[in-house]
Amino acid sequence: MSKTPNGKNVLIIEDEVKLARFVELELRYEGYGVDVAHDGRGGLRLFREKAFDIVLLDLMLPGIDGMEIVKILRGGSDSSVRTDVPIIMLTAKGEITDKVTGLDSGADDYITKPFVIEELLARMRAALKKKHINDTEENGILTLNNLKIDTLRRYVEVSGETVELTKTEYELLVYLVQNKNNVITRDQILNEVWGYNYLGETNVVDVYIRYLRQKLDDRFNTKFIHTLRGVGYIAKD
Repeated sequence: MSKTPNGKNVLIIEDEVKLARFVELELRYEGYGVDVAHDGRGGLRLFREKAFDIVLLDLMLPGIDGMEIVKILRGGSDSSVRTDVPIIMLTAKGEITDKVTGLDSGADDYITKPFVIEELLARMRAALKKKHINDTEENGILTLNNLKIDTLRRYVEVSGETVELTKTEYELLVYLVQNKNNVITRDQILNEVWGYNYLGETNVVDVYIRYLRQKLDDRFNTKFIHTLRGVGYIAKD
């Protein structure tokens, strides 16, 4: 499967053809790669054939229903489909018991139809971010293009060359890379890196972004950190 603009590929398993097509078009517009299946068996077949970053799964499906698919993907004996890829269940059922059953079966989140696409996109970003952080905690490695951060040793390198950073520069870089390809506002950075009780200069984020750019972008002639005027910053792959 070829890389998409945001590097993420989505599998939609949904038997409502019009809804599936609507979600597919919206996700493609956002830069996702998308494959669609309209029944459970087709969805499992696609999952075996391609690499996906997240699954959007209808509860009520012909053949194999959504609950059974979650069980297969999470704990089944078939190693060709067993996965920890995030699963968001899409269902017309709003009862608490359905939600609890879906989550207990191994789904990461649950959204009830009808839904607005902005909510689905937000839930997808949250699930993907959580997966990324969990993966990072397992091996301690964060990457951004040719930049590597070993969070266990607090070590930063670009193309094999060591980069010396202060404690605050390091924590700022880690936060940006943990959230790479997502726009982070100055207030978010200030709260996460300096803390909610910070009482110093209000432009401290911009100052430290400039320090990082001097040590990374300027030194290695690579644009690691991008500015969105009036919004914040984004670390881009």
